Amino acid sequence: MGIVATLVAVAGSSTVSQSSDELATLSAAGRSAGGLWELAMNIDGHFLPYYGFMHLWLEFGQAQWWLRLPSAIATGVATALIADLGRRLHSLPAGLAAAAVYVFVPSVSYHGQNIRSYAFAAAATVLAIWALHRAAEEPERPGGWWRYAAAVALLGCTQVFALLVLAAHLLAVALYDRSLLRRMLPSMALGCLPGAAWVVIGFNERHAISWITMPGPDVFLALPKMVGGTSLAGCVLLVLALSALFLWRRLRADRLWMTALAGWAVLPPLLLFTLSHLVSPIYVDRYLFATVPAYALLAGIALASVPHVLTALTLTGFLAAGLPGQLDLRGEDGHHENFPRAVRVITGEARPGDAIMYGRSSLREGFRYYGGASLPDDVLLLGGDPLPESFGYPERTDVAAAVGGVERVWVIWRGAPEAGSRIDKVITLVGEGFVRDRAWRTGRVPGMTVALYTRRA
Repeated sequence: MGIVATLVAVAGSSTVSQSSDELATLSAAGRSAGGLWELAMNIDGHFLPYYGFMHLWLEFGQAQWWLRLPSAIATGVATALIADLGRRLHSLPAGLAAAAVYVFVPSVSYHGQNIRSYAFAAAATVLAIWALHRAAEEPERPGGWWRYAAAVALLGCTQVFALLVLAAHLLAVALYDRSLLRRMLPSMALGCLPGAAWVVIGFNERHAISWITMPGPDVFLALPKMVGGTSLAGCVLLVLALSALFLWRRLRADRLWMTALAGWAVLPPLLLFTLSHLVSPIYVDRYLFATVPAYALLAGIALASVPHVLTALTLTGFLAAGLPGQLDLRGEDGHHENFPRAVRVITGEARPGDAIMYGRSSLREGFRYYGGASLPDDVLLLGGDPLPESFGYPERTDVAAAVGGVERVWVIWRGAPEAGSRIDKVITLVGEGFVRDRAWRTGRVPGMTVALYTRRA
């Protein structure tokens, strides 16, 4: 099942445009070791373990499918662990059904093709509870608890918010096995040390997520779409998971582990919401992707408790519910942005002597990856390397002088065409006698605008 999951994630990964977040990974991982450390001391420091891994991975290639392969492999690892954990918690059919559900979920394919650490976080959450179950089987053997500590340490190094799933471990064990709790706590505390360091670093760099708004109760209405990738797939998955919780007494499943699975699914959103109101706004749907394996495991346990024919029909229906989402995320704009189309627009219409500029300098990363030397002259760029403390690039501030003698300028910004009137560089161009000739919208909302400005005759 793990190999199948990896192949499903790889399928179509070479055709989907990278998102800005993925390009941030490319920017970070493409720097020298010293440059990466300097970046981490200013922004995204809690992603340093992942960026460091990708720094090594880039040494062997930068093709799009290659950049996405680690997340696909992590998805395969998570699927294999889900299958084994489902077998341990209930039965082999439960493990296989849970793994199949996980593979069918569109959100899993999305993050399995995402050049970010979320697929790794999901795999680490499964590994952590798998290691806890193994240790609980033979609590007197120290090797199992060392393994659990290592799994928790890995969890904190993938994505710091994934550590919230440990609350489910604590809740379940505290409710049903106090003797196990005494053995678990030292290992958990030891394993949390690396994650605690990344939490401190992330808190000191919270300016990087200042764009996150304070969440209201309505964010919980979006959970089905976060879990499933589409609202329909998410609702079906939630129904399957809830059926396991409502019928757990009939499912021959241990209440400790059913509580752990339920807490794994429910507690992280509640805790992230609470922390947003008590500390700082941090609630973003994708930060909760590590809860999806819990839903798949609950669904697998429920499906293993009904006749095989009904299980097959339900899995077929779930695949059908998720298929539109699977196909949609493999479109060129499946990750919401579409840098290749923007590059095609420019290279198809550009003339010798044209210039190009970016409303936000970090947009340059995507155009450099997909367009390279085929793009017009980048008249504002100062040097070829990104800024050491951010994902932006050093630029000239004298826009008027930079376009002196240029008749046509391509300008790219985030959002709709009408948003250009609020961009300082565009305002300067207009003041210098340029008018917008044409504009193209690429990607999904908010999208990106490619506009051509020409000097008045």
